[in-house]
Amino acid sequence: MTETQTKTSTPEFRAAANAMDGLREDLFRHAFAYRPLPPLSPEGRFIRRLPEGLRQFAVWTPHALVLFAALMVMVAGFASWEFRVFMGLVPAIAVVLTLVRPVAAFWGSLLATLFCAVFGSGGLWQPGAFVAQMVVLVVVAARTRPRTAAWMWLLTLLFGVSLEGGNPSNTASLAVLTALALLVVAVVQIRRDAEREVRDAEREVTVQRTVTAVERDRRTLLEERTTIARELHDVVAHHMSVVAIQAEAAPYRVENPPPELEQAFVTIRENAVAALTELRRVLGVVRAEDYEAPEAPQPTLAVLDGLLDNVRETGLETEKVITGAVRELPQGVELSAYRIIQEALSNTLRHAPGATARVEISYVLGGIGLRIVNGPPTGLVKPSPGAGHGVTGMRERVAMLNGVMTAEATEDGGYEVAVFLPVPQAEREPDEPAAAPGAETLPYKKAEQA
Repeated sequence: MTETQTKTSTPEFRAAANAMDGLREDLFRHAFAYRPLPPLSPEGRFIRRLPEGLRQFAVWTPHALVLFAALMVMVAGFASWEFRVFMGLVPAIAVVLTLVRPVAAFWGSLLATLFCAVFGSGGLWQPGAFVAQMVVLVVVAARTRPRTAAWMWLLTLLFGVSLEGGNPSNTASLAVLTALALLVVAVVQIRRDAEREVRDAEREVTVQRTVTAVERDRRTLLEERTTIARELHDVVAHHMSVVAIQAEAAPYRVENPPPELEQAFVTIRENAVAALTELRRVLGVVRAEDYEAPEAPQPTLAVLDGLLDNVRETGLETEKVITGAVRELPQGVELSAYRIIQEALSNTLRHAPGATARVEISYVLGGIGLRIVNGPPTGLVKPSPGAGHGVTGMRERVAMLNGVMTAEATEDGGYEVAVFLPVPQAEREPDEPAAAPGAETLPYKKAEQA
């Protein structure tokens, strides 16, 4: 490695090269770029508190301050007795230029200082040029970044020391005053940037939480649909198997059955077996690899007392009330009704410890109505926070059967789940007793104790 390569690879050399690149980037490249000063936001912390009529003017406050500073520069320049108009006008132009071309305004301020020093009297920093340089440094620092302000301050110091000679007193005064002003501007900028980053981070967290909640709801919905599909698969597969077996055994129950009847039962069995095979092929994909079909039949409302006994053993006092003529419903409806009651009672255990629950089942002409209501929590155990997954699953089951469901808090601080599951006419027994007129709605009142 040569000596030149060694020097260029040292940390000091790289730091100096980066500094020069920063100087060129901040003060030379795009020095005359058009960057108009935007108005303030009408939703700012202070502007939004103003009356509506003043807001449209308050947003232009920075522009008014810069123009007022330019006016003060002109007034300071008028104190010079030689060429007093130009002593104030030329530096004021540099101040106004900060509104549209901030970096060019800095170079213009240095040229205005030279102009005033040549045509005026009293040294390098004439009153107008002195004030103009301070204003330009502060405004440009507020419009750019702290590094750019630091370069401008250093160049102003070198400019003043080089041209003022052996007694740079005015340059020293300018350097101290502008250093304090730039320090304040830098602190304000850093705090503003930090607040902006915090707001952006909070906004990103809020968006992420929203996306996570949506994805969680979708995942919960998918899991619930998968569970329902598994249960329906078991139910439908059982019935199709029964159809196939009965179709195969039916010809043997008739003495000398005609060939047409035997062929009809053979066709029924073949269709049932084909449907069962297709059902297992299509719906079987929803099973996980480790999923095993339950050996016991799917629960129905006939075994609801066992569920209620279990929740009573956990400390939840539960009352069951049945209205209407009890009858057997399609297995899918009974299974969904059982699962809805089970989930509602589970939610009561989690979210209302110490409360009592009431389960109302109403058999009506158009289907079955369910109402599970619990009181407010009264125990010493704090309620567990929930994500609403149980309610989502219940709604999915109700929607699958074209039912209606409401789930809301009660006035006494409890919770109520009301469901109506319709049963089509073709799925009811022909000798099924009719309900009273208007019984299609959930008859939650006048309930009989089971």
